[in-house]
Amino acid sequence: MEDFSGSSRAALAMVTLRTSQPKGSHMQRILAATDFSTRSQRSVRRAGLLARQTGAELTILHAVEDDQPTRLVELERKEAGKILDEQLNSVAELRGINCRFVVTAGDAFNVILRTAESTSADLVVMGSHRKKLLRYIFVGTTIERVVRTSLRPVLMVNTEAAHTYTRVLAAVDISDASARALQAARALHFLDKAHVTIAHAFEPLAKSAQFIAGVPRERIADYVAQEQLRASAELAAFLQSHGLSDAAWSFRVEEDEPFQTISRVAAEMYPGLLVIGTHSRSGIAKILLGSVAEEVLRALEIDILVVPTAAERV
Repeated sequence: MEDFSGSSRAALAMVTLRTSQPKGSHMQRILAATDFSTRSQRSVRRAGLLARQTGAELTILHAVEDDQPTRLVELERKEAGKILDEQLNSVAELRGINCRFVVTAGDAFNVILRTAESTSADLVVMGSHRKKLLRYIFVGTTIERVVRTSLRPVLMVNTEAAHTYTRVLAAVDISDASARALQAARALHFLDKAHVTIAHAFEPLAKSAQFIAGVPRERIADYVAQEQLRASAELAAFLQSHGLSDAAWSFRVEEDEPFQTISRVAAEMYPGLLVIGTHSRSGIAKILLGSVAEEVLRALEIDILVVPTAAERV
């Protein structure tokens, strides 16, 4: 990977002011990608806040497209270095932390993945995708491609970083993917001092058949209530088996499809962060849309931590 420096401070220089690394912390290195848009500025501020909270080293990355004349690449990298250098002084969340800037030529998607690998980033922080006139045109955005491909947790930032996360919503579907996501969120300190709500959707399989058979509504309601108790017990056992039990956590076990449950609970509790895992897919399945995580990324206007199944254990 080729790095470029900006102004006299040098865009790749380490900031000399540092914070101490909390003992036992698993958030040691954060990578924040920026294209200098307002969306990216929010993600840089959040990354700085997280670095301050955990004592992690922060790398701020900007990619200059290299499919243009060399002279323009050189000009853009120098300008990018100046902008990044200015952010050191103008962004309050970047002051007094262990931070460095990197400007690299190449496609943003490839540069982000390559830099995350070379820096051994524990977390990749990015701004939300640009909203389209047609809301569900999502294929091809850089963050969508990174989320699909990254082996590391990705935090998509939608909101201003005013403070640490105080309300966290975690979507759990009784799978290794959701367990890994919750474990990663805890290890990366996203759950520290936060009110955590676990959302779980269940489907009473016999309900439709009972309606068709003319079963009285009272009996159907009793059946659904029993299924909710069963789903709640299954969820509790699942969390305990993965070492994820916490008496302070709240639970919402509701009859509905997963995306609808997540959206409804999020609208009611106004969480600062949603935690969700992605299921591993390969081949054409990685290209097609349709997973709950992708629906959430498109639709919800909150910060979202996406943890891939293949993520390295933190």
